[in-house]
Amino acid sequence: MEKYLEIERSIIKNYRKKIWTKFIKGIQEFDMIQDGDKIAVCISGGKDSMLMAKCFQELKKHGKMNFNLVFLSMNPGYNEINKQKIISNAKLLNIPITIFETNIFNSVANIESHPCYVCARMRRGYLYEKAKELGCNKIALGHHFDDVIETILMGMLYGAQMQTMMPKVKSTSHPGMELIRPLYYVKEASIISWKQRHNLDFIQCACRVTEKYNLRDDERFGSKREEIKNLIAQLRQVYDKVDMNIFRSAQNVNLDTLISYRKKDEVHHFLDDYNKK
Repeated sequence: MEKYLEIERSIIKNYRKKIWTKFIKGIQEFDMIQDGDKIAVCISGGKDSMLMAKCFQELKKHGKMNFNLVFLSMNPGYNEINKQKIISNAKLLNIPITIFETNIFNSVANIESHPCYVCARMRRGYLYEKAKELGCNKIALGHHFDDVIETILMGMLYGAQMQTMMPKVKSTSHPGMELIRPLYYVKEASIISWKQRHNLDFIQCACRVTEKYNLRDDERFGSKREEIKNLIAQLRQVYDKVDMNIFRSAQNVNLDTLISYRKKDEVHHFLDDYNKK
């Protein structure tokens, strides 16, 4: 049996509960796919986007929805080793990727203030543009459950605000385009387990910042997100359901118990209606 067939089979069978069912749940619960969609599945080369691509292939193969896929991989300026690793992994996994070149890493190399944020914004812009050029109306990114809860805590602890990473978002700069996150309910530990089961080796961040500090493959540049990831890991040791409670806190918001909240450009304060009650 070809290795990619074994990998596809494992998603449906061995990881049916931890990956496949949660992938389907996210798509159905948040109505991510409609008939006639053409989705650009964005392949960064990491474990998350590669798994997402395989899940989409299985959905296309076994599902009943009428949609089309493009597996889109942007090269923001990877070194040749990382670029070739993406190409070889795509071939191994039987993912027909479309690669296009950009010069993003060079553009942000000397930015000292929030280079990762600038890089992420530029990447998304290029992905929207290329996807639209290929006739797509949606891009799919490989953010998973842990990304979501880390965003919630980062907003509270470092941004002094309550926010979350939404399961889907309409683009404000590219009319008619939408971003979806099908791995919304899939935990990172399940993705790592899937990767290790098949002895797969994917690229990490692979950015110039990583290369500049000469980090090992199993290290990541010390960021606020990494601090939050470590904090959640510690909290899990105390209470194993803490991650789900963080997630549900963004679904169970009681506006009557908030001092203030913002809806688009309007700020609402509890004192506005306090004396009317």
